[in-house]
Amino acid sequence: MPTPAQLAGTAWKQLSDPFYDAGSNDKGIGIQLAYSLGRVGLGFGLAALVAIPLGFLIGLSPLAYGALNPFIQVLKPISPLAWMPLALYTIKDSTISSIFVIFICSIWPMLINTAHGVASVRRDWLNVAKTLEAGTVRTAFQVILPAAAPTILTGMRISMGIAWLVIVAAEMLVGNLGVGYFVWNEWNNLSLSNVIFAIGVIGVVGMLLDLAFGALQRAVTYVE
Repeated sequence: MPTPAQLAGTAWKQLSDPFYDAGSNDKGIGIQLAYSLGRVGLGFGLAALVAIPLGFLIGLSPLAYGALNPFIQVLKPISPLAWMPLALYTIKDSTISSIFVIFICSIWPMLINTAHGVASVRRDWLNVAKTLEAGTVRTAFQVILPAAAPTILTGMRISMGIAWLVIVAAEMLVGNLGVGYFVWNEWNNLSLSNVIFAIGVIGVVGMLLDLAFGALQRAVTYVE
């Protein structure tokens, strides 16, 4: 195992020039993180575009809930990495397959939390909106969305945590760039100090992402 002095030297070397590019298998940790965060952001964003509107529909409509809930309960427990072989076979592109895996793992917490938040809006507030003759669109954006926003952000926070976990594993399997591939490549090079450094970076970035969503969640939470 590397000594603390060796770990400090590795960290200084990586952080002093995080964006160096010396070839396909030798890039700085900054470049690796940028690729991983880009994949996570794209897959997470696509999942949000699908999950939040669909969650609204499920939360507002018992009919939609009854129709879609069996499919959600079947697909939700499947490990995201179990989709990787099918994605590689059909898409035939490792980068797009990784984004698809992020999409499929991010969609369920957002979908479920959005539906729960919308369905849990207090009936008093909806009745007041009806009394004031607010239309469906105005009620959705000015009553339901603000009331359900903390729950929706909770789902997004959970989804982002899962997505960050999954992208590291996915890049170990198929990636040629990314922090997961960096860990695997350094292990193949028997550089344990780089592996431990990358593990620390993964943890710090995951913590920062969680803190960012936590701040957003607090910003939309109100005290009754």
